[in-house]
Amino acid sequence: MTHTTDFGAPSEFGTHCFYVEISASPREAVRIFEDYGFDGDESRRETTECRSILARELWTKIRDDARRDFNERLKAKKQSTGTWSTGTVKLDRFLGRELCVLAWAAEHASPAECAIICQKWLALRPEERWWFYAKTAAEARLAEQTQRGWRKALYCALSDGENIALGQKVKPKNKKQNEEEIIFMDIFDFVEN
Repeated sequence: MTHTTDFGAPSEFGTHCFYVEISASPREAVRIFEDYGFDGDESRRETTECRSILARELWTKIRDDARRDFNERLKAKKQSTGTWSTGTVKLDRFLGRELCVLAWAAEHASPAECAIICQKWLALRPEERWWFYAKTAAEARLAEQTQRGWRKALYCALSDGENIALGQKVKPKNKKQNEEEIIFMDIFDFVEN
């Protein structure tokens, strides 16, 4: 079993992960970085890119929803959970991508719009968030590219509209249960008299 730290990030040195820098100063912006690690080649330099710089006021509006969502999924995988604390907080590379999507949508928002953005982000499946990350990062992955294509589109898509009611997540049934519920019919059951 792999040992993890914070939000599911591998604790081994030089692995690909994301991290969030949270300053002790309550007014300083929060920065999200992607750390590519060494990719198996320790002779290479480690590559790190800043993905987002988010105003502290906006960060405080989105951080709790992200923490709850990530911790719920980490608990389901029987991993330790994380908290947002001052300093550097590491994230699994997939959770980091999801956090970037949320941060990119919130970077143009007002504090009042952040609640709607969070609700719509929570309504997305992880795979949908990864798709949004891939599309956005291909065109505008750096922190200073806030006014380009998909970065602006994320804001428009997730901030538009009213609050949405999130339903309970449906867990798939056991395969054995599904097999028991299958009703076998022969061709004559479909023929009308």
